[in-house]
Amino acid sequence: GGLSSLLYSRSAAQRATAPRPAKTPHGPNRRESFFLKRARGTTMAEEEEDDDVFTIMVATDSHLGYCDRDAVRGTDSFAAFEEVLRLANDRGADFLLLAGDLFHDNKPSRRTLFKTMSLLRRYALSDAAVGFEVLSDQEANFRQSVNYEDPHVSVGLPIFSIHGNHDDPTREGGVEALAALDLLSVANMLNYFGRQEHADRVEVSPVLLRKGNTRVALYGLGNMRDERLNRMWQQKRVRFLRPRDGTYFSIFVLHQNRDVGRGRNTCVHESMIPAWIDLVIWGHEHECQIKPRESAVGTFRVCQPGSSVACSLVEGEAKPKHCGLLQVRGAEFRLTPLRLTCVRPFVCDEVVLNEAPELQDDMDEGDGADNATAVRDCLAARVEALVERARKTRSAFRYDDMLLPMAAPDQVLVRLKVDHTGFATLNNAKFGGQFVGRVANTSAILHFSRQKQASTSAAKTWVPTEGSREPVEEGELAAAAIDQLIQDQLDGQEAKLQILEETKMNEALNGFVDKQDPQAFAEEVERTLVREQKAQYKRGDATDPESIRAKYRQAPPPAKKAPAAVDASSEEDSDDAPKKPAKKKPAARGRKKAAAPPSSEDEDSEGEAPPPPRKRAARASRARKQASYADDDDDDDDEEEEEDDASADASPPPKKKRGARKQAPWKDPAPRAPPKAPQPASIDMTGWDSD
Repeated sequence: GGLSSLLYSRSAAQRATAPRPAKTPHGPNRRESFFLKRARGTTMAEEEEDDDVFTIMVATDSHLGYCDRDAVRGTDSFAAFEEVLRLANDRGADFLLLAGDLFHDNKPSRRTLFKTMSLLRRYALSDAAVGFEVLSDQEANFRQSVNYEDPHVSVGLPIFSIHGNHDDPTREGGVEALAALDLLSVANMLNYFGRQEHADRVEVSPVLLRKGNTRVALYGLGNMRDERLNRMWQQKRVRFLRPRDGTYFSIFVLHQNRDVGRGRNTCVHESMIPAWIDLVIWGHEHECQIKPRESAVGTFRVCQPGSSVACSLVEGEAKPKHCGLLQVRGAEFRLTPLRLTCVRPFVCDEVVLNEAPELQDDMDEGDGADNATAVRDCLAARVEALVERARKTRSAFRYDDMLLPMAAPDQVLVRLKVDHTGFATLNNAKFGGQFVGRVANTSAILHFSRQKQASTSAAKTWVPTEGSREPVEEGELAAAAIDQLIQDQLDGQEAKLQILEETKMNEALNGFVDKQDPQAFAEEVERTLVREQKAQYKRGDATDPESIRAKYRQAPPPAKKAPAAVDASSEEDSDDAPKKPAKKKPAARGRKKAAAPPSSEDEDSEGEAPPPPRKRAARASRARKQASYADDDDDDDDEEEEEDDASADASPPPKKKRGARKQAPWKDPAPRAPPKAPQPASIDMTGWDSD
């Protein structure tokens, strides 16, 4: 704490004595608001009151890099973000607060990083003074000191940001999880906070700020899996740290699903948020609801700025885009919406072809379903009307001299949802070709859907089978989550995953597809393997490798040893010894099974039995070598055995002796007793002192 205050006081003193820079074309001087007040005749009392006012520019979901390969829409996200930065400088904001999803991709391209850093270098780095200080532990909040206190960097507009679901940290096969925001943070271009270090709990630590007599506690929670966070909240494993001294205005910034038509366990309910929070800045929801609204519990206000660029062609994205200017003094606050002008106009509408008056004549004649020309003309007229309506909603740009302006600003975004029940669909790409140069999304103008009604014809009725899904219409898969599709498929089947958890595999799938993490599945399988091994060890199922192998290897492969067992039984039957196969049958599972063929081979060498296979001879030779190492027989015994072999033609030897010789290599050696540990000598310690 003392070191942080010392760094701030020294930095503030240096900037206070530095000469005031002149206004530059790329970044207005944030001190000019002081001179404007003097020109308007502002009193000293009002100036002292303004010294206690925190001015915060609020924005979220910038999605930098969205459609960066599109020649028309590639710079839309950068133009909107540049306008937010310039508004923050023009309105004299103390800092810019971002509620997640600064980048659209988890691994932004070098083109995106270059453009982003160019904007931050131009508008965030300057010699303007920073009029507030950080009171909390900066290492705990940002893993480093706040960027504007670094003596090697001159920051005029501090930026505080949490991560969203698009730019969250990933390990990529390494140990430490890093996000794209870490690159900007280590370059002192923004302050990245709201990261969670623990996997079994959530601990939200505030960033304590002070400006004059106003104190602000900034709580940040980066995006997490909604199911996981909801479960932790229900298990009371989410904790908020509160400062003991002083009265703080508490702002909570998060990037999660809201309870708006979603499942109970896939969102954050407003009742979960602590009642002592004053204002909630809610990211992730793209629909703009910038004006603070009272929460469901009635103890705090909720502000949802929405995205600054249209990332999906839905009705919620068609509303005007805003950022907010938040002013806090003491326990009071005021938020002023600021409409963004560097946004491509977007309108959407719906049409039902059965109710379209242009197609009524064709339907009466009975050829409406096959008349594609009439349908095309009808939809083209509707799209023309949408284009004209979108152009009327466009407002003049606030800034003309921008670093990254919008490309082709006269081209608009339109979306027409078509209910084509009873009519055929059209090719979207061919249909959009007639609007090239006027519409930016020519390949996705139409969205076809169909009313889900039970058909009276049995031939056209879709009969679902067990485990099958209802067919989806064109465009519905784009809005569906792949993890939900897999979960529904698994729920409809009787077979379930036994070792791997479905939720964990869904998370790994999202990491592999959305975040391009090639090690997502390998890491999850490794974690599951370690967890199962620990569980088996605790249950006592397996305590050593040999018992584990014996459990999963119930019997040896029958491909090589099955013929030997058959030959042994047939040869024993030829010698009129019906009792011996019963005695040898239990040995078929072990290594003694090969003892029968050698005896029968010597006895029936002149009979009609087929010659033994070469594998058996090779096995016998290997057995003799093993026996020479395993059994330390005397030379006298070997000579006696050779004499028995010489007299084999005259009279068959006893089977016990011949069998003993052949079975010796296949018998497991007798287990040797482990060496006894040396016993401590008994010493009389009488009269000695023990330590």
